Amino acid sequence: MPAYYGEFGGAFVPELLTPPLRELEAAMARYLTDPAFRSDLDDLLANYAGRPTPLTYCPTLSRELGIELFLKREDLLHGGAHKINNTLGQALLAKYMGKTKLIAETGAGQHGVATAIAAARLNLEAIVFMGAVDVERQAPNVARMRLLGTEVRAVDEGTRTLKDAINAALRHWIEYQGDTHYCFGTAAGPHPFPTLVAEFQRVIGQEIKEEFLRLRGALPAKVVACVGGGSNAIGAFLSFLEDPEVGLIGVEAGGTGEENCHNSAPLNLGSPGILHGQLSYLLQTPEGQVSPSHSVSAGLDYPGVGPQHSFLKTSGRATYAKINDAEALAAFQALCRQEGVIPALESSHALAWVLQNYRSLAPRETVVVNLSGRGDKDLGIARKFLRDLF
Repeated sequence: MPAYYGEFGGAFVPELLTPPLRELEAAMARYLTDPAFRSDLDDLLANYAGRPTPLTYCPTLSRELGIELFLKREDLLHGGAHKINNTLGQALLAKYMGKTKLIAETGAGQHGVATAIAAARLNLEAIVFMGAVDVERQAPNVARMRLLGTEVRAVDEGTRTLKDAINAALRHWIEYQGDTHYCFGTAAGPHPFPTLVAEFQRVIGQEIKEEFLRLRGALPAKVVACVGGGSNAIGAFLSFLEDPEVGLIGVEAGGTGEENCHNSAPLNLGSPGILHGQLSYLLQTPEGQVSPSHSVSAGLDYPGVGPQHSFLKTSGRATYAKINDAEALAAFQALCRQEGVIPALESSHALAWVLQNYRSLAPRETVVVNLSGRGDKDLGIARKFLRDLF
């Protein structure tokens, strides 16, 4: 399994984290191709999570934009987001490893909810670390985690967001690695997490390819996905890496959109550096200190990105754009009103790219947007900005 993607990746961690990372890598080599493990995981994904998820055609937006727009409906999964693909896989792997406890970090709360679901299903204890800012703005998901029996620990240090939640979870793992697995939520962090998370999320792109070929007899012209840490996007992209006719568009949070706003979009505005045990693009000062990030979407409020995306950017295989808060909120409203689907604010960034760039697309060009999650968790945030709707 690769520790690097081009120059990006690695495991830049304290010595005390090396043993659990090596244990995890050994477990991946042993179990990920094991027929019993795959059978158990396939059963969970199909009969518990609700896979496969459909491709939904958007007739109103397609007619208005002059393209053929489809949504990959990860929002229909149990828990409301793509995150459960990864948490069921990692929780099952933890069981096979003999672990009894899970820890996780979360920003928007969707990974935390998915971890809580997986822990309850597989009879594991769980603790989720969440920045204090995110605990407040994602209160519905905090309530869900607690209802499912998971302890939520608010992290009241640093920027009090996802970056700090990851730091707290890593410190906890050092102390309790014997019986605990860190269920990392995105395709970032030290090796082998980017590889592991991508492996459990690749089902998204596999299904897009199979479903689109069945529907249209061809591949889509473009696959578009939002990028924070990057798990839903890498899951959507992996099956198309060897299909150069398919354009891959990753969409980062562009913050407030003000001209001097540089606390967003690490692939567009950042530079290579080390964060959370990996070498990848991140937001940082000239002195190399990590800069705080901002997004209206808690799940995209992260100053770094997974190493596969940094490699895809520098290799030119994928293109990365940025969408600001107002554009994402407009897309959120458009999909609600015109297609009857309430998207997560994370996913709204991907849709917003289509709404901003459809004039550059060919007539009837086929575009698949990965709708990574549903938006009921974001209604409180939307209420603050879209007062005319409430």
